[in-house]
Amino acid sequence: MKLSRRQSLHLAAGAVALSGAPRVSRAQTYPARPVRIIVPVGAGTGSDVIGRLIAQRLSERLQQQFVIDNRPGAGTNIGTEQAVRAAPDGYTLLVAVTANAINATLYANLKFNFIRDIAPVAGLARLPNVMVINPSVPANTVPEFIAYAKANPDKINMASVGVGASGHVAGELFKTMTGVKMVHVPYRGTTVTDLISGRVQITFEPLPASIEYIRAGKLRPLAVTTATRSDALPEIPTISEFVPGYEASTWYGIGAPKNTPPEIIAKLNYEINAALASPAIKARIADFGGVPLVLSPGGFGKFISDETEKWGKVIRAANIKPE
Repeated sequence: MKLSRRQSLHLAAGAVALSGAPRVSRAQTYPARPVRIIVPVGAGTGSDVIGRLIAQRLSERLQQQFVIDNRPGAGTNIGTEQAVRAAPDGYTLLVAVTANAINATLYANLKFNFIRDIAPVAGLARLPNVMVINPSVPANTVPEFIAYAKANPDKINMASVGVGASGHVAGELFKTMTGVKMVHVPYRGTTVTDLISGRVQITFEPLPASIEYIRAGKLRPLAVTTATRSDALPEIPTISEFVPGYEASTWYGIGAPKNTPPEIIAKLNYEINAALASPAIKARIADFGGVPLVLSPGGFGKFISDETEKWGKVIRAANIKPE
């Protein structure tokens, strides 16, 4: 039987609608059971706290439990690999962090490729690191510190919470862009105690780690590392005001195993961005000195790709090797 053009178009449209029906249904019924959110670091960290905020809000909005599962170890690689290996059904998610972009170059033998194996879902938050020094260092501004460091090459100890940590690579980027020479001192925990005592002279750690000591006058902030000033410390300049083009930050987002259905990713992105728009979540993120990172899945994917490329250059230039 020969069909008219109108009949053919009608049937084609019906076929498209039918083929899309399972996708629509799947998105409408998701989530039908609890969702696990893997946090690849320990409880109480910034990514854990923000992950729990979003998990609670998603649980409320979607009427299903979103449960945090802390899987620390190997610089976030253990938890990330568990997320990579999970079923791509939307019931396992990952709190993606700055370390994921750094580790792509830092570790030569990872069993996964973060950009290839994790589907970007949504951003969560972006926080500045802060360039903070012991008050005994004779510098009150970034230019004064650069001059002092150049006059004392390799005599300034730069602390971080570990090789390849965001504070470490932020400091290495500063060294590269200014030509100063400092000695990196990695820790396996907080650097604040030794910074206050003067054992080390400078850190580039995320703002939450040092903001209370800054407000108490025990540490001297010279600048924040983001491209814009932080609302938490608006009087503190950015490094880029003195070193054009400098930018570094700590960030968090949500990823899922590759091949997770796009309609589920789209639903999660919508719900997460709605949560980030709420005054309560904005205020909580501001408590950390951060801002919501509101992005589409594609926008978050590009952000991760750009961060991976940027920190890859720094790691190769500084010849940073994992511990």
